[in-house]
Formats: sequence, structure tokens, C-alpha cells
Amino acid sequence: MTEMGNVTLPGGWFKMGADDGPHLEDGEGPIRNIWLNRFKISKTAVSNKEFKEFIDATGYRTVAEEIGTSFVFFKFVKDPDQYECSNLSPIWRSVPNASWLSPEGAKSNILKRLDHPVVHISIRDALAFCEWRNCRLLTEAEWEYSARGGTVGEKFPWGNSLKLNNQKMANTWDGDFPNVKYDSFKDRGTVDIFSYQPNEFGLYNMIGNVWELVADRFEKTHSPRDQRNPKGPLNGDFIVARGGSYLCHDSYCVRYRNSSRQAVKFNTTSGNIGFRIAFD
Repeated sequence: MTEMGNVTLPGGWFKMGADDGPHLEDGEGPIRNIWLNRFKISKTAVSNKEFKEFIDATGYRTVAEEIGTSFVFFKFVKDPDQYECSNLSPIWRSVPNASWLSPEGAKSNILKRLDHPVVHISIRDALAFCEWRNCRLLTEAEWEYSARGGTVGEKFPWGNSLKLNNQKMANTWDGDFPNVKYDSFKDRGTVDIFSYQPNEFGLYNMIGNVWELVADRFEKTHSPRDQRNPKGPLNGDFIVARGGSYLCHDSYCVRYRNSSRQAVKFNTTSGNIGFRIAFD
């Protein structure tokens, strides 16, 4: 079994959220003081290689494999009009046999992407991996504390500009979205989990690359009061994902900020959703 690289973080008080989120429906605010106990976090999102070890050891079948279809970015499939369009967004197509093992459908594979983050993952799949690996998902507060890397109020792990010294710092969309000259996942999809510079905590790709599922169920409103180790509501049909993905762009989805969040249905799977793990 591959030993993941982990970092132990001290916890303590930090300021969570933002009052200037571009999507009001996401509920980024208000800014609030949060205390976290010490915890350990994986340096990267779970990779295809690591997830394959879990599948090989257990024979587990993911939600996408059981359903027989998953959502793929329409630029990554030939003749996208032949596939059912998502009723949530026109950029997604429901592609038969798309799953973690075949991210763009039956004729695709992960042979050259073993060190990329696993995608087409539902919350059930992530929790099953955690049970096997004897770990857990991050809480939403732990995720944001980790992404900020000790900074206070910054939009990104490295500051307030998406680029640092005119250098790209994360795998987000370049150019006019979604119009590009390329039509291949090789040009516009996921990248190696160790791509780009880590943040001050030594964590890679906390924003961009893939959305990361966390343990909290989604709620839009938050108490402004100080809280210790919050874990989100007990009920709800949506789980929280954090960090944005390779499809985020300022003209479409400005959800690549430290405070960005989105609600994901429990059985939703797509080519830009993965996860990262934690240990107590």
C-alpha cells in the first residue's frame, strides 16, 4: 500500500469565510473565528494510483460504475450533442461508462494519469476509501484552514492575485471559457497531484485541479459567533466541496478562492470532483 505524504497541522484560531464572495448562493460569509484542534492532512488529493489500490484490495464499485454513467466536460468528448446534457449546466454531458477508471467514457483510461487526482467520486466513494485507509475526510473548517496556509483574509493560498509574479500558481482555466482550440483532456484537464508550488503548510493544489469533497453537509447560513471544531449540520441532501477545479475561470466559476464552496448532491459524480484525507 502506498504511503501518502501527510502534514501535521497545529490548529488554533483562524478567520474562516469571506464577506465578498462572488456567488451569494454559496454562503461564504460571514467571516468568523474558528478554533481547530491539531490534525494531520494529506499533502495532495487522493490519486488514481492510491484509489486503484483501494479498489484492488476491496473490489469496491463506485457510484458512477453502478449507475453506468457520469458527467464529463463537453469539450472532452467527441460529438457532445449525442449525450444527455445536464439540467444544471450546459457544459456537462452524461457519458455512459465514464468513471474513475475511464474518465471520458469507455475508450479512455488512467494509464498515463496514475499520479493525477482521482475523479468521478461521490461522497459514498470517498467515505468507503476512508474506512479502508483508516482515515477520514476533512471538515470544511479544517479544509479552509489548511488552504490558507497561515495567511489571514487572502483570496488565494499565496495572496490576493491569481498569479504570483505573473506566474500561474494553480490548475485553473486559461483563456476564453469554454472556447479553446484544443478538445483534449490532455490540454485542459487534471494535472499531477504534485504540480505547482505548495502553500506554506506544504500542501499541493488546495485550489484548482479538482473540487475536494469534505465531511460537512451544505448550509448557506453560518453563525457569526466564535466556534470550536464545527462540523456542519446533521441533515441535508447536499455535501460541501471546496477548492474549485481546472474548469474555474473568472468569466464562469470564480470558485477557486480559499473561501469558495459549492453544494454537491450525494450521488453526483463528475470529471472534476475528487477528495483529500485527514487523520486525527
